[in-house]
Order: sequence, then C-alpha cells, then structure tokens
Amino acid sequence: MSFKCLIVDDEPIAQDIVKGFVMDTPNLVVHGVCDNAMQALEILQKSSIDILFLDIEMPKISGLSFLKTLQNPPPTILTTAYREFALEGFDLNVVDYLLKPFSFERFLKAVNKVEQFTEPTYEYFRVDGKNVKVYYDDIEYIEGLSNYVRIHLSNSQIVVYDKLVDLDKKLPANQFIRVHRSYIISMSKLKAYGNDYVEVSDKRFSVGNTYRDRFFEMIKRKIY
Repeated sequence: MSFKCLIVDDEPIAQDIVKGFVMDTPNLVVHGVCDNAMQALEILQKSSIDILFLDIEMPKISGLSFLKTLQNPPPTILTTAYREFALEGFDLNVVDYLLKPFSFERFLKAVNKVEQFTEPTYEYFRVDGKNVKVYYDDIEYIEGLSNYVRIHLSNSQIVVYDKLVDLDKKLPANQFIRVHRSYIISMSKLKAYGNDYVEVSDKRFSVGNTYRDRFFEMIKRKIY
C-alpha cells in the first residue's frame, strides 16, 4: 500500500529535495506539490492525504497557522530552517520536525514515525482456512448474511464467518458506517446520498431510521 504525500513549501529547491526523497522511498508517492497553504487546502479538501510535508515560513499564512485551521489534519512532518518553532510544532501533535538542510536518513526516520500516528489500514479475515489481508481502501460495502458477511471489494468479494454487528465494532468508525441492518458502507466510496438512501459503487441502499442520525452527523462534520 502506498502513502500519498503532499509537499507544501514556497522554495522550489526545498520542494525538489523533499520530492526526490519521497520518490526514492518505497511505498511513498507524490500526490501534490504546493507553493502556499491555500493551494494545499484545495487539495486536502478533495483528496485523502497520508503524509503532509509542511514548511513553516511561507507568505500570507505560516505553516503552523495553517495547521491550526485544519480540523482533521493528516499526519504532518514540519520542514523549516528555524529551530525555535519546534516546540510549538509538537504542541500541534506533528509527527516530526525536520530542520533544513536534512539528510535522506533523517527524512526516513521521520517517515517511519508516521506508522505510530496512523490507524491500521487493513484487517485480516479468515477465508477458506487461511487469514487474508484486506485493505480498508479496497472495501466498498459489507453485506450481512445472518452469521456470515459478504465483503464487497473493488474487484472481488469474500465471505467471512462473522456477524455484521461485531464487524461494525472492529472497523474504524471514521471510515465505515452502518446505514442499514444489513449493510455497512465505506464513506470513502460514497458516491451520492439522499434523505433516505446512499449510493456506493453501482448500488443504492436504504438508510434505516436507526442509523440515519449518525450517518448525517458524519456528513455534516466531514470526519471521514
């Protein structure tokens, strides 16, 4: 699984250094490179970013001020030439603080810390006598079948001996939500919704009365 990285820095040379380090690191991909916070905000509103590389000293709004405006910021690694900002950065729960100029080795150390700040990205399910790794990003929706569930993936499906009510407790609450007594959906795969229905992939499901309030609360707060 790859981690999507967003690089925010107003210095082209600094952008190129971080971009090169990202491209040289397995499982990291460059999703975007921005000159300022406003460009970064536009990308964050449209895409799910796994690691944010954020410069502190930028025009109009600093990296720290920008970070304070984000309700649910992605794991963030600050990059700056000024050591005095380190304490304030850690008060904002950043993953790490890279003091320019930094080496590739120091960069990797910071990236490795991201795992401590992120939720699990997969679950093992027992299928045909073996444990199969399923990434949350691949799950579109889950269908309850009495004592079994059918997990619909991007390109396949698996049947697992488990109850929907128990699986609902295991999955990350900010990524999946139960909308019906028979269905759990991935919020990242939600294509459309109405007052009493949701559309995921090419399927439409009714939203049960029991689950409606929580679903619309997630939509309102955009916590997925």
